[in-house]
Amino acid sequence: MKILVIGGGGREHALVWKLKQSSSVDRIFCAPGNAGTTEIAENIAVSATDLPQLLRFAKQNDVDLTVVGPDDPLAMGIVDLFTADKLRIFGPTKSAARLESSKIFAKELMRAQKVPTAQARVFSESKEALVYCDELKFPVVIKADGLALGKGVIIAPDVATAKSTIEAMMNEARFGDAGRRIVIEEFLRGTECSIHALVDGKDYRLLESARDHKRAFDGDEGPNTGGMGAFSPANNWDAQLQSQFESEIMRPVLRGLAKERIAYRGLLYPGLMIASDGPRVLEFNCRFGDPETQVLLPRMKSDLLPLLEATIDGKIDNYSIEWDKRVAVTVVLASAGYPSKYETGKAISGLNEVAKLEGVQVFHAGTKIVANQVASAGGRVLAVTALGSTTAAARDRAYAAASHLQFEGCHYRRDIALGAATS
Repeated sequence: MKILVIGGGGREHALVWKLKQSSSVDRIFCAPGNAGTTEIAENIAVSATDLPQLLRFAKQNDVDLTVVGPDDPLAMGIVDLFTADKLRIFGPTKSAARLESSKIFAKELMRAQKVPTAQARVFSESKEALVYCDELKFPVVIKADGLALGKGVIIAPDVATAKSTIEAMMNEARFGDAGRRIVIEEFLRGTECSIHALVDGKDYRLLESARDHKRAFDGDEGPNTGGMGAFSPANNWDAQLQSQFESEIMRPVLRGLAKERIAYRGLLYPGLMIASDGPRVLEFNCRFGDPETQVLLPRMKSDLLPLLEATIDGKIDNYSIEWDKRVAVTVVLASAGYPSKYETGKAISGLNEVAKLEGVQVFHAGTKIVANQVASAGGRVLAVTALGSTTAAARDRAYAAASHLQFEGCHYRRDIALGAATS
């Protein structure tokens, strides 16, 4: 089979790496890919959002299956486009992807199905939102309705921050059209957990649990990022919570989509807050998480390809997924200044040395080849994943590997999975 993976980050490198292990795969293309994917796939110089060119490439090269990594192509309707041309593609349709591309659509669906989530109000006019700030108990969470590269969610600790955030989103267009409408919701307290599910329109299979570290600095300080690390399995998840999650969240959401005449096929990943009364939905993601994919796929013993195909064909109930019982820990190495302004083009050393380490895999996120050397090309540059018999062992191995990797301005959190390792 010929596979096309769309995207160029750490998630896509992990997907390519896992699909490459399938005996059914002959060639893998990655558009646009990165310096890591070029070692195991054929990078294609096409943007993940250039839908016409991606379609043209898939047709001209007889691609058997396309796997969509990022959210933007899904929101733009790439699945509808490929399907109309009778091409097989993994991911939800544009209508189904609104669960992620519109916070307001997701909130309204959850409200209708009584899915546990934060209390919220929606605003289309900044004046009304600014007035509402004077009635609030802080902190609150302010979300741009649309996609904003994972940065459209702001925790406002006080009224001044809330009002400046509203001005930035709605009047200064910091996130473009994504912030024209906003959601202001209560701040949920608890611990976060990431649960991925392969959904085939009617049935689903859950992947293993994971926990992501969103803040830039140790101790959960600093601004929200796309994710600075993760570990799996989550230490705040058990069979009772899973049962509650399936009955109160997964099944009602799929029922609500069915009422809207939307058949969801693809990866659905609800980000959860585990509160005192159980799991509550923070947001929906309609694709594999990043860096969760980098921590989950090294634990997946099953072949990923048949699972993706069964999801497309509505036959996921015929499959089970086998998992490595070891713990995985992922540490993200980022550019200085991320998630704000940062420089790129910094030469990276130590990759060959780390490649020889047992139980360690380095996934490239923002990298490129400059003068025959791997260099930084983004905010999140590398993700180091290690497996271990315990969280502490996996953590030690991941940090030992990370210490060998160097580039100017490199920084990473030193406390990924620390709570799980010491509890």
